[in-house]
Amino acid sequence: MFYVELFRQLETDKVRYMVVGGLAMNLLGVPRSTMDVDLVLALDTENLRHFLEAARHLQLIPVAPVQMDDLLDPEKRRQWRQQKNMLAFALRSPQLEAPTVDILIDPPVDVEAALNRVEYRMVQDLRLPVMSVRDMITLKQQAGRQQDIADIEHLHRLAGTTKE
Repeated sequence: MFYVELFRQLETDKVRYMVVGGLAMNLLGVPRSTMDVDLVLALDTENLRHFLEAARHLQLIPVAPVQMDDLLDPEKRRQWRQQKNMLAFALRSPQLEAPTVDILIDPPVDVEAALNRVEYRMVQDLRLPVMSVRDMITLKQQAGRQQDIADIEHLHRLAGTTKE
């Protein structure tokens, strides 16, 4: 199964990351359909190199016509965000049924602080770092899509808080 292979490889290559998006919602206990795997990575060069190694092991390739190593360049990520309105660096697997892996290139949270607040969920024998409910609310408030607004309601219920 692709998900298990992906998370096992990220662990093997010591990638610092958090699961976000629809998959994170499922792992937090909110049933939600999703067609991709959204991740937030620590964006330091060393961690991105670890991620790229994992991606190569999994034979992932960029969906956009860019080089895989372009992810390492903060200036390119800034240009993608500003000039192309790109939110995520999408990668696909040669397995046709596998979901797209989306790496958020400019998450609206302090990634290092959020990594210290992750909530772990067990999937098979893997301990997956899921972005905390509080940080997921911040992330989804910035996105503002209809699905994100619905997710925020569920996240507030999980946290026992009210919408601000």
